[in-house]
Amino acid sequence: MRRKRIAAGAALVTGALAVTGLALAPAALAVAPGTATITADCGSFGGGEATLTATQNGTAATLTLNSSAITAPIALGEDSITSTLTLVKASGGTTSFTGTENPAMAAGDPVQVGPLSGTVASGDSLEAFGGSLQMTVFGITITCTATGPQSPGPFVFD
Repeated sequence: MRRKRIAAGAALVTGALAVTGLALAPAALAVAPGTATITADCGSFGGGEATLTATQNGTAATLTLNSSAITAPIALGEDSITSTLTLVKASGGTTSFTGTENPAMAAGDPVQVGPLSGTVASGDSLEAFGGSLQMTVFGITITCTATGPQSPGPFVFD
């Protein structure tokens, strides 16, 4: 009988600790929407639809841009594009996401840059329209701008 009481007591303590751990665990932060679509104009380098994907971990955030409409003009090695994506804050000012992350791309492949890293504050609402993406490849800077607001709307960070 004593063994049953110890086992029952141990189970209750374990359950209580698990519940306490869940109650004290930090809430997962999220950005909404997780993806948004823009139409980008990259001047003589082309343009078209692009998808932005955002993630958040505390005040750290990342953005990745993928576009099958914007293609690599030449073969590019992995992590060979230096990129800065600048988004406009609804409260005024801008936030930049930077990095040199990209997969290897053959000439004509869809362009992908990121994840690009930046810092956000709780409640930040960021929009691509009015900002820009600058990509530097072999010393040549390509600037892309959104031709209208992103859809379904700005990124709002927790």
